[in-house]
Amino acid sequence: MYKLKRFFKKLFTPVSIMMVPHDGKRTINIKVPSIGIVLSAALWLIGSLYVVSMAIDTIEYYNMKSSLDYYSSQFAEIKGTINTIQKAELEFKRILSFGSKGAILENVESKVNTQDAGSLDMEALKRQISHTVKSVHGIQTFLQQQRDLYHSTPMGWPISGRVTSEYGQRDNPKYGGREFHSGIDISAPVGTPVKSTAEGVVSFSGWSQGNGNLVVVEHGLGFSTMYAHNSALRVIVGQKVKRGEVLAYVGATGNTTGPHLHYEVWNNGKATNPYSYMREAHNVSKEK
Repeated sequence: MYKLKRFFKKLFTPVSIMMVPHDGKRTINIKVPSIGIVLSAALWLIGSLYVVSMAIDTIEYYNMKSSLDYYSSQFAEIKGTINTIQKAELEFKRILSFGSKGAILENVESKVNTQDAGSLDMEALKRQISHTVKSVHGIQTFLQQQRDLYHSTPMGWPISGRVTSEYGQRDNPKYGGREFHSGIDISAPVGTPVKSTAEGVVSFSGWSQGNGNLVVVEHGLGFSTMYAHNSALRVIVGQKVKRGEVLAYVGATGNTTGPHLHYEVWNNGKATNPYSYMREAHNVSKEK
């Protein structure tokens, strides 16, 4: 009890603080209780700690805000990439809506890693998506090329009928003598619709010496087809046609011994055997 009283007595014991001016004037002597100095020091320390704490909190706040802004921009970029992939997927579905898809689909493997995205760091995720996008674009380019090739390649028979003269060397049925026959002749009744075997643009429609009423269609990728000896023509030069669209009607115009269609397939400026393109189907149905 005595020690406690002695301690409190010391707290209130005055302490003199002397201020000595350098100009030689009178010294100022201030008496302050010891407890006042202690409390002042404690308040200064608490204030300093508070200021330091606020500074640390401010720095952490701006660091967190900077990180949040960075990850927000990264996720926005990733979202844009995902949207690109989704658009590509829709394009795939559109492209794959034609023709035979089995052979293509068997060779298309998924490039997307099924690992949990939460276990990947941001840069690894970006690299994975970038790789996926490149793969998607590569597949998309391949499918587009296959689509163009499909639509430009002659397929099937332009009419239903019996082949009366094959491609290659033959005896001329009207004048005799050996000659090279650059197409095939298909016998059919007059007026039978003659259909285009691929989509394209009509480059000739009219009278041609020897071929009679003739239609030529350019299909792109080096392909063109020729339809000769027609009784009537249904298309004009510059007209776009689809596979299976009626171009003309079977006849016996030009140098011919009877009603039939003379059909030729040209590839890169050379006449080729049409039969190799006619095995796809016996006749051609119109594309929608």
